[in-house]
Amino acid sequence: MKVLVAMSGGVDSSVAAALLVEQGYDVVGATMKLWGGSSDSGCCSVSDVEDARRVAAQIGIDHYVFNFTEEFQEKVVEFYVNSHMNGLTPNPCIECNRHLKFDTFIERAKMLGFDFVATGHHARVTRADGVARLVRGADRIKDQSYVLSMLSSDQLEYLLLPVGEITKDKVREIAKDMSLRTALKPDSQDVCFITSTSGRDGFLAGRIEFHPGELFDRSSGQRVGGVDAIELVTVGQRKGLGTLGDGAARYAVEVDLPARKVFLGRQSDMLVDSLRFGSLTLSHDPLQDGELIEVQGSAHGRPSRAMFFTDSVKFEEPHRRIAPGQTLAFYRGEVVVGSAIVC
Repeated sequence: MKVLVAMSGGVDSSVAAALLVEQGYDVVGATMKLWGGSSDSGCCSVSDVEDARRVAAQIGIDHYVFNFTEEFQEKVVEFYVNSHMNGLTPNPCIECNRHLKFDTFIERAKMLGFDFVATGHHARVTRADGVARLVRGADRIKDQSYVLSMLSSDQLEYLLLPVGEITKDKVREIAKDMSLRTALKPDSQDVCFITSTSGRDGFLAGRIEFHPGELFDRSSGQRVGGVDAIELVTVGQRKGLGTLGDGAARYAVEVDLPARKVFLGRQSDMLVDSLRFGSLTLSHDPLQDGELIEVQGSAHGRPSRAMFFTDSVKFEEPHRRIAPGQTLAFYRGEVVVGSAIVC
């Protein structure tokens, strides 16, 4: 069976490729060239391509580079910019997975005659009764099922996740034993197209027009200040919003972009009983209205129990607000059953 492994130049995808070779698959590595601009995140750089190429040589497989920069610009970067322009807080890594790593990459693999694609994500794909399901990784601390929660059943059928069955420590151990050049390489953490020097503010400054906004106390309705760029304020933000004179922290509870108003509240005001969502994607297993599931609202967030409805979830206990534009992942136990985007 032929497998095309997405090799990012990191240790996880390096070991994923090596494990598949050991398991007897006919393996080829491929690195996606996505972002063509400045990057200091340890992702999508020239050195990453070189690391992937050298690891491929070490384990005796061919390696290719696919140039998807135009698709990345359209599907991820422009989406990110437009989301902020419309008062949303997007997750660009999930959109990259949705449109590039598990869409364009899979289509390229099919065109080239591969039976599967594989990545180094810490999650698992189980297959039973002819159905592929996404399951949390064996290493719960490193579990990445959240960022894959938007995958369809058809995409999962075509996917192998070799390192999802082992811990991160074991991945490092295997890489060291094989003397892979990526064995001690740090994990990439940040958005690849936003540098530490410019940050989100600097990246967006050259791409959208900023507008000043007014700050209001949510309880009293009193105007308490202003911000230079309301497009940069996100629900849950605390930094840069000041206080109301009593020294207590204040958070952005609501951002009304058309009115250019931000409503501030205390930590208790950040709690809600329910969240509305759109862009619902469900796996092979349907969810029923009123069904009790677990909901996760960030990559390494703690899941919360909630009742599922077609356009919202109602939490068993008050839950911290999640910024519009962020992704919710839905679980039955360890199994991902869908995802949606917060309205």
